[in-house]
Amino acid sequence: MLSLLSSLLRASMAVFLVVLVCVLFVLCFCSALLRWNEVRYRKKGLPPGTMGWPVFGETTEFLKQGPSFMKNQRARYGSFFKSHILGCPTVVSMDPEVNRYILMNEAKGLVPGYPQSMLDILGKCNIAAVHGSTHKYMRGALLALISPTMIRDQILPKIDDFMRAHLSGWGNQVINIQEKTKQMALLSSLKQIAGIESSSISQAFKTEFFKLVLGTLSLPIDLPGTNYRRGFQARKNIVSMLKQLIENRRASSEEVHHDMLGGLMRSGDQNRYKLTDEEIIDHIITIMYSGYETVSTTSMMAVKYLHDHPKALEELRKEHLAIRARKMPEDPIDWNDLKSMRFTRAVIFETSRLATIVNGVLRKTTQDMELNGFLIPKGWRIYVYTRETNYDSFTYPDPLTFNPWRWMDKSTENNSFIFGGGTRLCPGKELGIAEISTFLHYFVTRYRWEEIGGDKLMKFPRVEAPNGLHIRVSNLTN
Repeated sequence: MLSLLSSLLRASMAVFLVVLVCVLFVLCFCSALLRWNEVRYRKKGLPPGTMGWPVFGETTEFLKQGPSFMKNQRARYGSFFKSHILGCPTVVSMDPEVNRYILMNEAKGLVPGYPQSMLDILGKCNIAAVHGSTHKYMRGALLALISPTMIRDQILPKIDDFMRAHLSGWGNQVINIQEKTKQMALLSSLKQIAGIESSSISQAFKTEFFKLVLGTLSLPIDLPGTNYRRGFQARKNIVSMLKQLIENRRASSEEVHHDMLGGLMRSGDQNRYKLTDEEIIDHIITIMYSGYETVSTTSMMAVKYLHDHPKALEELRKEHLAIRARKMPEDPIDWNDLKSMRFTRAVIFETSRLATIVNGVLRKTTQDMELNGFLIPKGWRIYVYTRETNYDSFTYPDPLTFNPWRWMDKSTENNSFIFGGGTRLCPGKELGIAEISTFLHYFVTRYRWEEIGGDKLMKFPRVEAPNGLHIRVSNLTN
């Protein structure tokens, strides 16, 4: 009996020692790996910082911790530091003046530097990926579709018709406003792009599009079950749908389509921008992607902020009821009405600032370049972290307070980078404002609402309510 116990004890000790050795080996190996990755990027002139693991870098910490990760790094290394995020060695700038310089000086050794996952999924011809003369040409093609004249004459009537129908029947029920605004942004854009044909593809398109959006902010690891794989496959399915739509239209060439796809496909002297089918498809995906995130999230957060700030809601409702008082019940919103919505525009800008719908933009160096006293190697990304700029107390006094009135001074908008800057000023800015303004018009003139409570909000890497944002809606005239 004693010999058996002794044997078991020796066996247990042997297993323990093996496990201990394995654990120590793994710890030493991981430590060596981290050390090797730090040494690998320890070049003269680079800003301070840490690089994390090979390949993965600090992406997990960046996506999970977001602003906390940024603040911790800034506390250790200052407002200009190196890291490795989303598959790229990256310099993060949290300095407002440096950020302003970067945004206004793209041609001077800097081009768009979006993550590989985003480039793969949105397409190599998307406007955010190209630069130089190609960017100028592609931007021109896009602006021709969404110019003020086009918004006034063709797009705004479609938006009004859609919003009027989309917001009907919300009274006396509990709704998930996040889900409603996501549907609104996607289906409204699809109607502007594909007109009457949008209804036949909307359900299949919506399913694939949501997968595409998730894939754009992921590590480009092409393995089953990853967001990247699902997003890239969703792109293929969307491309197939759009190709079929283009082929169908060419087969019935005598029919004139007054929508964005029709504008992109127009030939001859009617269209000065001649795009290939690949460029047309990437254009459409880009329009859908960029508008979807900003319009849906800004609309949702505006509803939340207005609920939490009754004086702002009262002012906004007064503006929109005055517009409705000048109209018959079924009269649509027109261009003059949109231009008169000064406080609405202020609410949209303040919502975008405070919620920080867009946390930052990425640039890539085309050559070794000196910036802020450091030498940034060719091919590195620079992450212009604009969240801190949005909370700069010098530019925005009492920055954590929702105060739309600050935007009634036009100079505040002119000095803002909420919608980008320089040659990369968001080309869809005014279209997005028109959509959100029309949504708010019908929402505040038809309904009042209260939050159910208990819903959690996340603000990084995307602003979202993981379990939805539920509100109880009642008719305004009850």
